Amino acid sequence: MAGSSARRIWALMYRHLTLYRRSWPRLLDLMYWPVLQMVVWGFVTSYLAFGAPGGGRPALAGQTATIAAGVLLGGVLLWEVTLRSQMGFAISFLEEVWSRNLGHLFVSPLRPWELVAGLAVMSLLRTVAGVGPAMGLAFLLYGFEVWSLGPVVVLFFAALMAMGWAVALAVTALILRHGAGAEALAWGVMFGIAPFAAVFYPVAVLPGWLQPVALAIPAAHVFEGMRAALIDGRIAWDHLAWAVVLDGVWMAVAAWIFLAQFHAARVRGALLNIGE
Repeated sequence: MAGSSARRIWALMYRHLTLYRRSWPRLLDLMYWPVLQMVVWGFVTSYLAFGAPGGGRPALAGQTATIAAGVLLGGVLLWEVTLRSQMGFAISFLEEVWSRNLGHLFVSPLRPWELVAGLAVMSLLRTVAGVGPAMGLAFLLYGFEVWSLGPVVVLFFAALMAMGWAVALAVTALILRHGAGAEALAWGVMFGIAPFAAVFYPVAVLPGWLQPVALAIPAAHVFEGMRAALIDGRIAWDHLAWAVVLDGVWMAVAAWIFLAQFHAARVRGALLNIGE
C-alpha cells in the first residue's frame, strides 16, 4: 500500500518536473523574484552600512549597521521561503486546473492526501530552486550568509514552509469552491499577511490591538527568533515552540477546509469543469 502511494505521488511529481526539463523560462521564473528582492534589499543594506559611493555618509554606523543589514537580508530571504512554498504549492495545483487535468487525476486511484503530498514536495523543490540562488548571491555580493544563524535556521525554514503549505491548502480549497474567481489569491494572499508577520520589525512595533493577531501567525515567531539570533546571539526556543504549535493548528484547519471543499466539489462534479 505504501509503495503504491509512493508511486502515485512520484507520478504526480514527474508530471510537473517534465514541465521544467526543457523550459528555461520556467526555471528562470522560479529564481527571478527571489533574486530581484535580494538584490534590491541588498542595495538598501549596503547604503545603511556604507553610505553612498560619492561620499555620502551611511544612514547607520558601526555594529548597528551590520545588525540592521543582517536583519533586513535575513528577513528577505526567510520570507521568500514562506512565499515560494505557498506559491509553489498553489501554482502546481493551478497548473492541473489550467490543463483541465483534475478530473483525469481523480478517476485514477489518487487520494486527496497523495495529491497534497505531491504538491508539497514540488513546492519544496521549487523553493530550493528559487531561494537557493538568492542565498548564494547574498553571500557573494553582500557577504551575508543565512547559515551564520546556526543549525536553528533549518527549523526556521521548516516552520516557514509549513505555514506556506497551510496557506496554500486554504487557497486551494477556495479555488475548489469558487473556481477561477479565487485564482488571484494564489499570488496575493501572502502579501496581505506580510505586514502582520513582523518580517522586518519586531511585533512590539505594531499597535497593541494588532499584536495578538501577529502572534497568531507562525512566521512572526520565526522572525522574532531570527532577530534574537542575530542581535543577541541566542536561540529563542519559546518562539520556535510557538511557531511549531501554530503551524500544526494552521495545517489542521487548512486540511479540514480543503477536504470539505474537495468532497463538495466531487459531489457537484466541479472537478471536471473547474476553471471554466
